[in-house]
Amino acid sequence: MSLFRKSFTILAFALTAIFSFGATLNPLSAESQPSAVQPASKGLFVVVTSDDPMTQMMAMVLSAQTLNQGRSVRVLICGKAGELVLKGSKEKLFKPVNKSPQMMLKELMAKGVKVEVCPLYLPNTGKQPSALIDGVTVAQPPAVAAAMAEDGIKLFTF
Repeated sequence: MSLFRKSFTILAFALTAIFSFGATLNPLSAESQPSAVQPASKGLFVVVTSDDPMTQMMAMVLSAQTLNQGRSVRVLICGKAGELVLKGSKEKLFKPVNKSPQMMLKELMAKGVKVEVCPLYLPNTGKQPSALIDGVTVAQPPAVAAAMAEDGIKLFTF
């Protein structure tokens, strides 16, 4: 073996040993850091407040995708988004699925997603619970707060 090759081999072994030993002492080494890949969350708690139909549609699309991936979804509708859960409200269809946010919301409910309207919405808009589409209920703040605080739940707002 040539002198260069011997020197290079020794240097490579030395560097490997130094970096291997140093990694065990360094609190910032990759071995001591949390994994960049976090475990899948239990699910989403989606709060929709926007009255923009495209924003509402994206909330429904992402909720559907989350549900399709085996995670839970719960939806709270508040403020100007309240019209989304009213019977006979104006609906806008979006391409490429040719569905409205309300149509997607109804599909989510058919798959077991709990959909609630903010308890302030009905009394402050002069509406009654009978104005809500079938399956939507009035939220109970203690239950909503508990659901939002559950381990593994991510809050998603639109």
